[in-house]
Amino acid sequence: MKLIRFILLFLLLMALALGGGYFWLQQAINNPVAHDYSSEYITIEQGMASNRILRELEKYQILQEPLATKLYLRFLATDLRLEAGDYRFPSPISPKEVLNELENGRKRSKALTIPEGWSRFEMAERIAAQFPVEPALTSEEVLALMNDTSLIHDFDPQATNLEGYLYPTTYDFEMDTHPEAVVERMVQQFKSIWQPEWDQLAQNLGRTKQEIVTIASLIENESQVDSERALVASVIYNRLEKRIPLGIDATNVYIAKLLNRWDGIIHKSDVEVDHPYNTRRIQGLPPGPICSPSKSALEAALNPASTDYLYYVLNVEVGDGSHNFYADAAGFARGKAEYQRWLSRQRKN
Repeated sequence: MKLIRFILLFLLLMALALGGGYFWLQQAINNPVAHDYSSEYITIEQGMASNRILRELEKYQILQEPLATKLYLRFLATDLRLEAGDYRFPSPISPKEVLNELENGRKRSKALTIPEGWSRFEMAERIAAQFPVEPALTSEEVLALMNDTSLIHDFDPQATNLEGYLYPTTYDFEMDTHPEAVVERMVQQFKSIWQPEWDQLAQNLGRTKQEIVTIASLIENESQVDSERALVASVIYNRLEKRIPLGIDATNVYIAKLLNRWDGIIHKSDVEVDHPYNTRRIQGLPPGPICSPSKSALEAALNPASTDYLYYVLNVEVGDGSHNFYADAAGFARGKAEYQRWLSRQRKN
């Protein structure tokens, strides 16, 4: 009887010890710890044994519970494999999160930021500069990659290039990414932003998806204030309905870029040029987008405000980039005169 009680007590103590050990292990492996190397890359070479990898990370204090980590790998994560690569570990980070990073494998990466409203011309220059490859690609050659309309054929069968479909945001790419893969990723990002229900909204407006993207690109250039973009959209739709030329100067800038003569200033020749993108001369929309619009601009193009506005002028009193809107030419003339006076004062200063 004493032997049975001893065995039961022993088993109870063992169970308590195992339970306590498991609790300690889970606490240790999931507890985030801070370190000073979050901005540096830690290279894990091909063929490094797991114990050596753990010692390397312990040296940088990224792993501060080496025993718990080893036990976790030995008994609870037996299938986990640590991959070679270049890693940046955020701070704080738990040992389990470190192991998850190591399982995925990472190459050194860099950020690529594409501002809203950029055309493919500016994008090509930045991509060529940030992603040098062998053999080297010039910005013109990267620009040529943006003529691969097969990437967008399912969305816009009539597209002649990828203008408007290279989504503007900040991307994270591996260092050796080829510019062609960068372009493909940007198109995929655009497709992920476009919502399925937007197809019906475009149909309700009597517009193709390409026309919506074109209108959004005009909105993107005309206003940086999200709250008024639906008003800008209403002006565009009202002028289209009344067959009034849109008169958007950004299209003249785009023409200059197309003709490789943009020098930062809109010249008289840019305004008077006979060109299908010259919205001062043509009625209707230009043949395609003039830049990459943001989600905000796309939503405004799909959901224009209901107004009778036909004009807008920069609101110089507020000075936040917003506009005053007008339904008649007389109101527009007064607003434009005020803007011209303000502009004259700015030039004198």
